[in-house]
Amino acid sequence: MRLFLYLLPRLAAMIVTLLGVSILVFLSLRMIPGGYADILLGPFVTPAAREAISQRYGLDQPMALQYLRWLGALLQGDFGVSMVTRQPVIDEFIRRAPVTLELALIALGLALSVGLPLGVWSGIRQGGRRGVDMARLVGALGASVPDFVLGSVLIFVFSVWSLWFRVGGYVPFGQDPVGNLQTMLLPALTLSLFGIALVLRTTRDAVLRVMTEGYITAAVARGERPRDIVRLHILRNAAIPVVTVVTTYFGFLLGGAVVVEVLFSVPGFGLYIFNGLLNRDYAIVQAGVLLAATAFVAINMLADFLYAVIDPRVGASE
Repeated sequence: MRLFLYLLPRLAAMIVTLLGVSILVFLSLRMIPGGYADILLGPFVTPAAREAISQRYGLDQPMALQYLRWLGALLQGDFGVSMVTRQPVIDEFIRRAPVTLELALIALGLALSVGLPLGVWSGIRQGGRRGVDMARLVGALGASVPDFVLGSVLIFVFSVWSLWFRVGGYVPFGQDPVGNLQTMLLPALTLSLFGIALVLRTTRDAVLRVMTEGYITAAVARGERPRDIVRLHILRNAAIPVVTVVTTYFGFLLGGAVVVEVLFSVPGFGLYIFNGLLNRDYAIVQAGVLLAATAFVAINMLADFLYAVIDPRVGASE
């Protein structure tokens, strides 16, 4: 019951957030200069043709009515039909979802496999100069190098020297597992740099905070082995902020990989939304942004749940 009461206001905040995102993306698309008729028929479209297109797609109706009709269809599972392909956009998103999910999982795996060990090591060796320097260097690189800069450098380098990797394109894992890794590792590496820095800094700060607690001093005084102290006391108590950051970062990967997918021509969510934005295809952009926002807030909800499970005091205190 305590856990339910802890999660209830967060569920309400999730619904309000998604409602706000839906309003924002709906209005933003229609406030951009130009209209769908101009993109579909060209810059020399006649007023009569523009009016006909607007009537056909309901764009001549009041904005509030357009939004309510779209929201009502959305609640019934109808995400709309692409104005360009005339196909349901949800079918295309379902087809592309495994690609974005795979890219996010590989990037997350890289971030955890590098960031966690470095964070724990630099936190435990707080008196060592090398640990501090390593954490600062990796953290600074991850925080300061934008994805498009790192991606552009990797594309240039591996276009000249292939070195096993493939630049651009996508090969399904079921068709060719090796070829799949060859095409996905570079975009995943581009996405993971920021994650490595984020996980490293968070883990290091959490370990440093835990090591100042009295129970660590007591464990040392009892003569427990350093390995057991790290495994049983430090890692467990430092896990809460790390779990929160990792889940939030994973949500960002699912919805924020647009630049990398466009840069490496990965046929995932991001590339589809980007092309829809170029074509002013309202159904694609609205559904894509809302699905990405839903994934992000749902994963944050999962983080709150794990937060309360790892430390029951969190749920009991609210």
